[in-house]
Parts: sequence; structure tokens; C-alpha cells
Amino acid sequence: MRHFLFDIIFTFVCLVIAAWWGYSHGSISEMFLALGITAILAIMEISLSFDNAVVNASILKGWNDFWKKIFLTVGILIAVFGMRLIFPIAIVAVTANLGMGEVIHLALNNPVQYAEHLNAHHAEISAFGGMFLLLVFLNFMFGDKDVHWFKWLESRLVKFSKVDAMSVFVALVVLMISMSWVEEAKQGVVMVAGIWGILVYLGVSVLSALLEGDGDDKAAVYDAKGREITNTAGVSSTILKGGIAGFLYLEVLDASFSFDGVIGAFAITNDVIVIMIGLAIGAMFVRSMTIYLVNKGTLSDFIYLEHGAHYAIGALAIIMLLSTRFHVPEIITGLIGVAFIVLSVFNSIQYNKRHANS
Repeated sequence: MRHFLFDIIFTFVCLVIAAWWGYSHGSISEMFLALGITAILAIMEISLSFDNAVVNASILKGWNDFWKKIFLTVGILIAVFGMRLIFPIAIVAVTANLGMGEVIHLALNNPVQYAEHLNAHHAEISAFGGMFLLLVFLNFMFGDKDVHWFKWLESRLVKFSKVDAMSVFVALVVLMISMSWVEEAKQGVVMVAGIWGILVYLGVSVLSALLEGDGDDKAAVYDAKGREITNTAGVSSTILKGGIAGFLYLEVLDASFSFDGVIGAFAITNDVIVIMIGLAIGAMFVRSMTIYLVNKGTLSDFIYLEHGAHYAIGALAIIMLLSTRFHVPEIITGLIGVAFIVLSVFNSIQYNKRHANS
């Protein structure tokens, strides 16, 4: 409970703010409506982001206490205000040729028009986030792992790890294929957005290599208990050790997850304040969930949990690319992710029982 004490206090404060916001813009009924929508958005964000927490934990377990605190403080400010408030406003400002002040005024006073501007560029946003998440998934699949969940598939894919830039090659092929269902008028901007998603992922890798210096990128990384960490995520040891490269990697990863959630929230309400409050509660719990998974060693207890999270990320990446043309309900996205997580936990429990008896 201590891991989530601050989140509970934060949630109470946010619900008070949401209630005041609803009441100040209407009546008691508006207050309860704002509270209900805030709760729905928070629950949606938490349920859809559990795979994000698991992947975060797989990266975070080798970090020292200082960078863990940075992740929970500076990181949460970026996640809440940067990605769930400022980023959508910046998107509308750039694409609609409006000033930031004008967009903020639009968001507060004409949320319907604001949502229309944001939804008009859903395809580009989805292409960027989808390609970044696809590379996270592919690097895991092509990475050298000691444990295989679906052995018949993963053991064969590991052979391609010897091929340079295999994940980038596959990602570009998927991006080209996705152009077949993107509207012709948007193919150019969607292609550029997808390439930017790839470049940002590679950019973080380049930065980590520069920060690594002359050190050994394959050097062993240990957690707080002195246990060697297996690099299943396909990232550099610099990211696994923490520091600015690892911090940037997790922030971009969180951003890619948040794109779909922010835009999907407008299907529930056009009130940007309620959206920010609801998603902020969810983001806060996801951060604490990440630290809880690290401190409790949950990834070690459930051997296939990390696999399930990455498969969920791969599914989300494909869904985001499909959403550049087709509408995919949020419930479908959430259920697929939850299915992979639940199945991986179930298989992990079975694995533990078999090895406990052997």
C-alpha cells in the first residue's frame, strides 16, 4: 500500500478539482458527470497501460535510486503536463497555424472545434507512435533471450538477431505495407510521421551509444540486489543502467503509449481539463506500478510477464497503424493487451508449479 499512498492522495485532490471544475461550469449534475468521466478515464488509462508499466520495469530495474526518483518526479510532470496537455495543444497549434494562446483559448472555450483539429491529424500521430512501439516489440523479438514463451516462434526469430538492423528493416516493410490502406491524400504525411518514429527510436540508441563512450555496450548490468539483469529488451547497457539516455527512452516510450489514449479520450468527453485530470491519475498509478514491479521482483516471479507485455505492445503498434485509416475501439485495444498479460501470468504460474515439483 505504501507504494500507492501518494497516488491515493493525488487521486483525491484530482477528484476534488474535477468536482469543482464541473460545478463551476454548471450544476450539481455537471459536478457528478465530471467526477464520473474522470474516474472512467483514470481506470481506462491504468488498464490500457499495464503493459507499459511492465516494460518500464524491465528497463528500470538496473537504475539507481536517484534516477528512479527522477523518473517518478520529473518524469511524471512530463507525462502529465507535457504529453497529456501541452503536446496535443502543440499539435493543433502547428497544424492549424495558430498561436499556443489561441489554441488554449480554443480548447477551453470551444472544445468541439479543438477535438476536430486534433482528430484531423490522428493518422500522423498514430503512425509515429505505432512505428516507435513496433521497434520496441521487434527488438525484443529479435533479441537474445534465455527464456522463450512461444518457443516455436521466438527460437526461430532469434536467428535473425545476427542480421544488422533487422528490426529497422521489418519496421520499414510494415510501414510500406500500411500505405496500402492509408488515404491517398495522407500517404505522404503518414509516411514521414512513421519515419520520424523510427528516427526517434534510433536517435535514443545513438545518444546512449555516445554516452557509453569507450565502455563495453555488452557489459553486465546488475539490479539493487546484485543480480545480473538479462537484456531482453534489445537496448544498450547505458539505458539499462539509467541516466539521461534511459530517462529519454522511457519518456518517448510513455509518449508513444499516451498518443492513442489522449485522442481516444475525446470519444468520451471534449473537456480538456477533465481529460488531463483523468489521464494524470492513470499516469501516476502507472509510474508507481512500475516501481512496485521493480521492488517486488515481479518480473522474476512471473517469467513470461515481460513477454506478454511486449506482445501487447506489438499488437498496439499494429492497431495504431491500422487506425491511420480504420476506427479501432479503445475496448478492443485494451482487451488484447489484457489478454496477453493474463495469459503470460497464467503460463508463468504453470511454469513455477512444474519447476517447484521437479
